[in-house]
Amino acid sequence: MLTMEQAFEKSLTTFSEGEIVNGTVIETRGKEVIVDIGYKSEGHVALNEFDEDNQPGVGDQIEVLIEVLEDREGQVHLSHERAEFKKNWDKINSLCEEGKVIEGRIKAAVKGGLIVNIGVEAFLPSSQVDVVQPKNLDALVGEKMEFKIVKLNAERQNIVLSRRELIEEERSAKRGEMLDNLTPGAVIKGKVKNITDFGAFIDLDGLDGLLHITDMSWGRINHPSEMVSVGQELDVVVLDINKEKERVSLGLKQKTQNPWELIESKYPVGTKIKGKVVNLVSYGAFVELEPGVEGLVHVTELSWTKKHTKPSEVLEKDQEIEAQVLGVNKDEQKISLGIRQLDDNPWDQAETKYAVGSKVSGKVRNLTSYGAFVELEEGLDGMIHVSDLSWTRKINHPSELIKKGDDIEAQVLEVDKENQRISIGIKQLAEDPWEKIDEIYQVGQLVKGKVTKLASFGAFIGLEHDMDGLVHISQVSEERVDKIKNVLDVDQEVEARVIKIDRSDRRIGLSIKAAEYDEEQIKKEQEQLDQLKPGEDLVALEHAFDNLNLSKEDEEKSE
Repeated sequence: MLTMEQAFEKSLTTFSEGEIVNGTVIETRGKEVIVDIGYKSEGHVALNEFDEDNQPGVGDQIEVLIEVLEDREGQVHLSHERAEFKKNWDKINSLCEEGKVIEGRIKAAVKGGLIVNIGVEAFLPSSQVDVVQPKNLDALVGEKMEFKIVKLNAERQNIVLSRRELIEEERSAKRGEMLDNLTPGAVIKGKVKNITDFGAFIDLDGLDGLLHITDMSWGRINHPSEMVSVGQELDVVVLDINKEKERVSLGLKQKTQNPWELIESKYPVGTKIKGKVVNLVSYGAFVELEPGVEGLVHVTELSWTKKHTKPSEVLEKDQEIEAQVLGVNKDEQKISLGIRQLDDNPWDQAETKYAVGSKVSGKVRNLTSYGAFVELEEGLDGMIHVSDLSWTRKINHPSELIKKGDDIEAQVLEVDKENQRISIGIKQLAEDPWEKIDEIYQVGQLVKGKVTKLASFGAFIGLEHDMDGLVHISQVSEERVDKIKNVLDVDQEVEARVIKIDRSDRRIGLSIKAAEYDEEQIKKEQEQLDQLKPGEDLVALEHAFDNLNLSKEDEEKSE
């Protein structure tokens, strides 16, 4: 209880809002501190205005600023923080002018940064928190740190802080010290700071070093992330130091011996090895023989007989395979491997197994415009050229005589081991009927056959002995024929007379209209036949065949 004298003295004391006064803490009630400032009513101060490690106790003397002397309910609103703020402005101005460092506690996270209590509230932008901007600013609330005042506006009572500048200054000092103490070959600890396509940047406690992708492994890697990850701690070797540019080159593979040093003795040519396919490219497959050592199987070394266009036709990534060492280049760090060398080369025995003149059999594997491929054994084909299908007929496409999947017999004509080719023929299995043409057909002889092909210049007639004769359009009828298809049809049976046999050009000239002629008339027609110019299709039966198989559309266009 106040005495009458004390109450009188208190009534004489004058108070005003914005004034800083001394007060005594008389109670902590919930989230407020009750302070007696000598006024008729106690004042209230928010508890969060005090640091956690400096909470006021009953009886403590503190300075407070009167915010509201008396509200509608007669309460006095006080602020310890604002009192400190007002008191500290002179101190802050002095520090700012001198560029000094001040200590403070992070009070709250706000948009764009943090509020820091340095005696007054100051703003710390998120970009100035650290060298690398932290993702979670809330995690820093309550932390006590040192800051540098970078901007102060006394009129607006605005202060901007930076912690990053202090860190960079500290790191700069450390960098200089480290650059002076580092020596090539030294092994130091670091943490992966950032990863790029060409390597990784390693934080050496304030000094950044580059670990290039080529110095990560003795073997080939596609990307640095295969070897390191952000935040990973590593022991690295110092390779080079540039003090002027503050650059340090680092290595990881240099901690182990170069596996290529003894490569020639470890993998001599001819050695059979095992490895894992680690990469497939258009020209071959890379096989890991051991960590840091890879060999290349070129696409041409996959098979003796099959022409593979890409290694993925035979191999898969991560597949375990066997191969043979074909060559070693220590300087270029290259090893050539082969898979086909593990098997016998069938071409080594081809000349003996498929001697020229011998008879072979096989299945037609593929047809092309120029011939047919026949499988003689697994991976070994013989090729029949279209000209070796028949002695007597001009074949435009092998499908006229054989089909894919047919089982056929043929004769070996040539074995080219160097180019891996075997030429075979079907017609060689039979005697060439043109060798005995005089015994088979004579000029003036009547023959029967079926129309096999129609062309704009005439018709081909299929005769015995698998031979063809040509009836020129002028030899079809006594009357003029404009279009051969108007008088003859394919598969139509006709009778004709042989009016010309040309052994050198392998052609037989026929005449339907001369079937009823006497010898004199036949002789006359033969003379006319001989007078045809080289440009006319009948003169060379060989050229006539080149114009066979005109489609109806082609014929209509030519008409």
